[in-house]
Amino acid sequence: MTPDLHDLELLLRSDTPIVLIESIEEMRVLELFSRLALRVTEPAFRWTVTDGLARIEYDTDPQQMLAEPTEVLRHIRLTTQRGIYLMLDFHPYLDKPLHVRLIKEIAQSYVGLPRTLIFVSHALEVPPELRHLSVRFSLRMPDRNRLMALIREEAKLWQQVGGQGSVRTSRDSLNQLADNLLGITESDARRLIRNAIRNDGAITKNDVESVKRAKYDLLSPEGVISFEYDTRSFSDVAGLSNLKAWIDRRRDAFLDPERERDHPRGILLLGVQGGGKSLAAKAVAGRLGVPLLRLDFGALYDKYIGETEKNLRKALETADLMAPCVLWVDEIEKGISTGSEDDGVGRRVLGTLLTWMAERKTRVFLAATANDITRLPPELIRKGRIDELFFVDLPPKHVRRDVFAIHLRQRNLDPEDFDLDALAEASEGFTGAGIEQAVVSALFADSGGDSRVSTETLLAEMASTQPLSVVMDAQIHRLRAWARERTVPAHATATADAPA
Repeated sequence: MTPDLHDLELLLRSDTPIVLIESIEEMRVLELFSRLALRVTEPAFRWTVTDGLARIEYDTDPQQMLAEPTEVLRHIRLTTQRGIYLMLDFHPYLDKPLHVRLIKEIAQSYVGLPRTLIFVSHALEVPPELRHLSVRFSLRMPDRNRLMALIREEAKLWQQVGGQGSVRTSRDSLNQLADNLLGITESDARRLIRNAIRNDGAITKNDVESVKRAKYDLLSPEGVISFEYDTRSFSDVAGLSNLKAWIDRRRDAFLDPERERDHPRGILLLGVQGGGKSLAAKAVAGRLGVPLLRLDFGALYDKYIGETEKNLRKALETADLMAPCVLWVDEIEKGISTGSEDDGVGRRVLGTLLTWMAERKTRVFLAATANDITRLPPELIRKGRIDELFFVDLPPKHVRRDVFAIHLRQRNLDPEDFDLDALAEASEGFTGAGIEQAVVSALFADSGGDSRVSTETLLAEMASTQPLSVVMDAQIHRLRAWARERTVPAHATATADAPA
């Protein structure tokens, strides 16, 4: 007996009149109940608005006169026969008062005449009047042993149908495929395995990468989380020496699947607006060599009560299932505002996030950024929930020199043709984005003439604008004063050692 079948049998024997199953695996649910009906010796029916009511255990003509939701509920209420009734995609009809009353009367008479209503749909919101009569049931995700069995089944099927030889693979690729299929439904796992095999009759590392991308597409709540898989280039950003060294010392502990305790949990990146905090978060993913997931608080919030917290839980579940990965939360203070004007949504979001931060056991590294530390609650930034607080200041001179070289090289300009030391000296107070814009402006300034971009044109462009350190002088001064004794600098000075 499978674990799902065992759990369902216990549930049905516990005298529960209404069972809610949120699942996209309708055929798997039907197969389970057809087997279960034989075990509990009760007739099982399925209802759809297209066919009406029909038996599950064997083929019979459906009762199409019972296709209307009201009529089938009246029929179930009036029948004197025990039974299990699977109501497929009944969710659009659960908000009608007559249907709610009929369902309630069926459930209330369960003790005298057991008739179990099983509502199956991709999403189910039960009316308040029925919640005390209902219980939710979730199909188990396949474990690693089941996934290996599915891979063997699909490989055998490919041989039989196509008349081909054995599926080519290696033990490492096979193990990686099974690991990356964890967390998705059995039907989705089977489909991805089938696609991997049919492509070239082999399971390779390229298939593993494709499966990981497809897994994200299946799991991601639309618009809440964005995904960046190839993060290797992020490790090459200029500066951030202290941050990079800190991450490098913890990389092995984070990536070790056998390590159950004390693996790195996350950091908070504080800094001036536009100073490179987002780039630092990307650099974390690049140094660890894992996917980067970005949580968008703007897409998270919903006008309906409870939906925002639900969206956050789904997003965090997605991150857990994509582990190992980096979860980047940009400008976190804007998402957890706890003012009275939001009807407590901010406090509930904060509570959900704090609980996840404290209790998660998955290898999800949190990289949160903030502009205004004063808006963050103390419980969010205490040790245990994050490992370290880094301050991303405006880039120092030696980093600005590297930034110029990077942006010149990206535009097919040879840094050796420029006086990088003079450019670094003249760009005091500029952010990395400001330096990039100076290079872009110089390209446009010279595009109409015969001359090429030169050190002089770059110096002229910088002289014609005010750096961020001038525009936001007061704010930067206050932020630096706060961070001086409370944070670790992300940038090292030209001669400083990195922190432990």
